[in-house]
Amino acid sequence: MTIKYKKLTKDEVRLSLFSNFNRYQEVKKCWRKDNGEWILKEICFTEQWGPDEYKYLVKCLKNTIETGGTVFGAFKKNVLVGFASLENHLFGTKNEYLQLSNIHISYENRGMRIGKRLFYLVCERAIEMGAKKLYISAHSAEETQAFYKALGCIEAKEYNEALVSQEPCDCQLEYSLL
Repeated sequence: MTIKYKKLTKDEVRLSLFSNFNRYQEVKKCWRKDNGEWILKEICFTEQWGPDEYKYLVKCLKNTIETGGTVFGAFKKNVLVGFASLENHLFGTKNEYLQLSNIHISYENRGMRIGKRLFYLVCERAIEMGAKKLYISAHSAEETQAFYKALGCIEAKEYNEALVSQEPCDCQLEYSLL
């Protein structure tokens, strides 16, 4: 099955784009920092986005594009099966980070390397925008962290405190673009 990737425009980002998207995740273990060490803990819950989450997502993705960021979509038979977003605000003590704010693959399409391809599209765009590193405030679920670690992401050398305060259980990661 061929997956087509494209940069999305603000007009393309609307609620109907996500009508067949399944943001489902069954979480059994999460990483937590305890006394300076990362420990995998038994933390079980299910995430399933509903109408309110998708409305908020559309608002955020439109804002990303309006402020000069980029949103990529992955499509199978013209149906969105994955997306990623890159913000347009360099930050850090050396102004070298750009934030990968979203990367999600519809549940039925995981394990097909769609996330990996979207990640590398974001990397290419971040380099064009002058970044030296990607910053990812990532879900702490075992599978999510395994995805990022397999790509070469490491714990962020510099934490973005605004992002930490928004999602205190997230793992703060970076990826070198050099």
